[in-house]
Amino acid sequence: MKVTRLLEDGHLDLVIRAARERGEWFCAERAVQELCRSGEFGPALEVMEPFVATGWRAALWVKAEILLRAGRVDEALDLVRPDEEGRDAQAVCRNVAELLARAGCVDEAINLLEPHLGESWIRAVLVEITHGKGRDERVLELIAPHAEAARRARAEGRWDHSPSEAQELQAQVLERAGRADEAIRILGEDVAGRRFLSENTLTAYAELLARHGRLDTLRTLATGQDARTLLHIYAGALRDHGRTQEAETVMREAIAADDWVGHRAWLSSALLRDGRLDDAITVAEPGFSWYDCSNLLAPLVHPLHDRPAELLHLLDHPLTVPHHGHEEFRHEWRAFALAQLGRVEEAIAVVEAHPDPWTNPRIVSAGLLSTAGHLAEAAAELRALGTVEARQALFDILVRQGRAAEAITIHPTVAEQRAAEEETDSAPLGEDGYSVEPPF
Repeated sequence: MKVTRLLEDGHLDLVIRAARERGEWFCAERAVQELCRSGEFGPALEVMEPFVATGWRAALWVKAEILLRAGRVDEALDLVRPDEEGRDAQAVCRNVAELLARAGCVDEAINLLEPHLGESWIRAVLVEITHGKGRDERVLELIAPHAEAARRARAEGRWDHSPSEAQELQAQVLERAGRADEAIRILGEDVAGRRFLSENTLTAYAELLARHGRLDTLRTLATGQDARTLLHIYAGALRDHGRTQEAETVMREAIAADDWVGHRAWLSSALLRDGRLDDAITVAEPGFSWYDCSNLLAPLVHPLHDRPAELLHLLDHPLTVPHHGHEEFRHEWRAFALAQLGRVEEAIAVVEAHPDPWTNPRIVSAGLLSTAGHLAEAAAELRALGTVEARQALFDILVRQGRAAEAITIHPTVAEQRAAEEETDSAPLGEDGYSVEPPF
């Protein structure tokens, strides 16, 4: 994020300098991307060369990317083509195959992956790198045996998940080849006969129906035994077709019949997108005190992070209860909403009244000052603190003040950040795995 901020503000020269003088890999990587985007391949190679010289494989791949984008295809491929031993390494073959496909050597890429197609992730790579390359029939030939293996496994009562995604990949390639009807027919037969191993296959079929407007078929599927998995896809398809009220009705009926957290989560989020915050709160309220991922308060809070007045309305709503087991989140949300509204003294008062959740309340207070636009005060607070974490936060403020060069100088080095992490990691842990000493 910090490198992105520098680049957005036009400080490519400073990013390059940080890569050269401080050995910052992420700066080097992003600088190369920007230079290549501008067609400056020579300078991009210069930035990357010191990292390549260390023998780091990631840097070698980036160099190959630069050469490929520069039109020096043979040099790029010679740099990374695997020897016989390398052909046995799946990760190497994946990387080389991606580069070969981009260089137009699609058949060579397919041949390199073929011995490894027993792995599901390699099959996914095969489908991805051949998209739009005119090799769909060949890909279908290679995937078909694995799709059949999935069907046989389920029919025989075996839960062999190694080919579990092959059916959806097969349908994906058929669809992109212009054979959507065939994809729908094949997957539909598999779903009807329950000849699939993964819920993802069921979801893929529903999404395929939605993309091609088969809403009647989708409704029958989504309102049956798989409603918890598929009903949101059907409701989303209705909204996409302008049938918003019908989508709401479908989901409210589902909640009445099966008060499941997923139905409430979908409907409350949809209502929030439509600007109906109070209705969204009413739908989600029964889940405000549920545990962890089932808790429905956070999914309403997150879209409101840049809408502080509405966030405060949510937090102050009579139906809103503490976030179960994480009541401190409400203090954080309230403080930053107040700061966004310019009410920084109230925001800091929240932190002072509830210091326990914060790793370092002074850094939090500086963040609130920054959020409210009081950059000089925030910077002074962080300078006085002087820790690695404070210097990381100070970087962003200095950039906002137009002092990017100073920001890079003051930002902690990788070595300093690692040392700070090791110091934190060395703190004794309790039986629950959490630190027994601050910062917790």
